[in-house]
Amino acid sequence: MKKLLCALTLAFSVISAAFATPPATFSEAKVVAKQKIYLDQANSALGELYCGCKWTWVGKSGGRIDPESCGYQTRKQQNRAERTEWEHIVPAWTLGNQRQCWKSGGRENCVDKDPVFRAMEANLFNLYPSVGEVNGDRSNFNYGMASGVAPQYGQCTTRVDFNQRAAEPRDEVKGLVARTTFYMFDRYKLNMSRQQQQLLMAWDKQHPVSAWEKERNRRIAAVMGHSNPFVTGERHWTQGYKPVGDGVVSNIAASPARAASQATLASAGTSGLIIGNQKSHVYHLASGCPGYAQVSAKNQVTFASEVEAQAAGYRKAGNCK
Repeated sequence: MKKLLCALTLAFSVISAAFATPPATFSEAKVVAKQKIYLDQANSALGELYCGCKWTWVGKSGGRIDPESCGYQTRKQQNRAERTEWEHIVPAWTLGNQRQCWKSGGRENCVDKDPVFRAMEANLFNLYPSVGEVNGDRSNFNYGMASGVAPQYGQCTTRVDFNQRAAEPRDEVKGLVARTTFYMFDRYKLNMSRQQQQLLMAWDKQHPVSAWEKERNRRIAAVMGHSNPFVTGERHWTQGYKPVGDGVVSNIAASPARAASQATLASAGTSGLIIGNQKSHVYHLASGCPGYAQVSAKNQVTFASEVEAQAAGYRKAGNCK
């Protein structure tokens, strides 16, 4: 019986991964993150990433911060202090700076020309709602110790050392940001300094995986098709760890579910994928839609079927015949 249950669990995991469809762009990822990962977390005890503030959802993926819920006080940027923003736990600059596309034209060039960067930028494991002002202050700084910095945001214990270009998150999320960083560097084969490794390994040990982190991992895995192995315990980061890089190839290729759908379309004689515009959330068919070839590369999202496009919140262009 035990062997049968294990086999069924494994089979279910394989099937779930096969039918998972990760978001293709950062804009799409923010909407998916709200709907499938954090929708019920706006009033949770943990709150947003850096200060533990509660928030109210606004629009497709935005939020309005409740400063009284966390004792937040604005440091300088009132507009950003009032809203949530989607923080890349590993900054987009860090992700892109180790790729040729960034050196050739920065983030916009990477979004246009590098499918691996687009996958990194849209990776749900790396996204978390945060107070916009702290997100802006953190900028592209590495996580580090800021013990000599006085409180900057009222009762919020996250601190940013602008001189040393380092950000120290509150204790409640230090383990989560460490294991997320390990995952991103491992999956996309990035280089991490010895000092950074030592600090994050210490946080990983001092702050074990929480019940919410396990649940977050489960929710994201249902969309991405895989778990964070540093949360599940399948992998452990040690000094000198050699990143695997399993996302460098797998995130470029079509997911098994999408590949199967494409094969079905091909056998049915339907040519071309459906192209969606991630700004307007309108999709175009290869046949009968004048705008099919007019969507700019950086705004394109492809779907294997109209059902898939509509499930992602897209609607057919009005000028399709």
